[in-house]
Amino acid sequence: MKQYMQKIVIALVAVLTLGVISPSHEIWTTLQPKNDSRETDIPTASNNEYHIGLSDVVPLTEELPSIQEALLNPAHELAYVKFGTKIGPVIEREFDTVIFPKIEEVIQQTVISVGGLENRSLSITQSPSGQYAEKIFHVTDTLSNEDLIRFHVRTEKRPQDGYFYNFHYHIAKDGFTGHHSLGDIFWSKNTPPKWLS
Repeated sequence: MKQYMQKIVIALVAVLTLGVISPSHEIWTTLQPKNDSRETDIPTASNNEYHIGLSDVVPLTEELPSIQEALLNPAHELAYVKFGTKIGPVIEREFDTVIFPKIEEVIQQTVISVGGLENRSLSITQSPSGQYAEKIFHVTDTLSNEDLIRFHVRTEKRPQDGYFYNFHYHIAKDGFTGHHSLGDIFWSKNTPPKWLS
C-alpha cells in the first residue's frame, strides 16, 4: 500500500509542477523501512543506465472552459462594443444591474437545456451590428453552425416619453419569431447616437 501512495505522491508532484521539479529519490530511500530488502532504482554518477517510468505518469485532462469564460464574459464585452463610447457610459449602471443578469440567466438556462458545455460547443458571435441595427450577439452551436439565441437591442421612440432601448432575445425553438423582453433603458428625449459610435 505504501508503494502505491509513494507513486501517487510522485505523480502529483510531477503533475502540479508540470514536470519542472522532480522529487528527490533520496527522500524515498529514507522513507523505506530499514528491513526492506528491495533495491532502489536510483541512478548514480557511476551508473550509466537511466530508467524512465512512463507508467507512473498521470495524464492531464483538458479542462473545459466555464460558462463564465466561454460565454458570459465575451457577451458582456460585446455588449459594450455595441454601445460604443457615447451610449455605454450613459446606460452602463442600469445595464449591469438590470439587463445583464437576465442575459446571464437566459444563457445559463440554454447551456443546461443543450446538455452543458461538455456536450455542446457553444460560442458568442464576434460582430455586433452598428448604425441602427439590433444585433448585439448570438449564442451559436459551433458544431452545427446554427444560432441558439439571438440577443438584440432596439431603439424605440415613444411619443411624449422619449427614446428607450428595448433589450430582448429570440430563440431557435420558435424559429426566432418570438420576442422575449429583457427590459428597457431610458435614453432621453433627444435622438440617440448610432451603435458602435
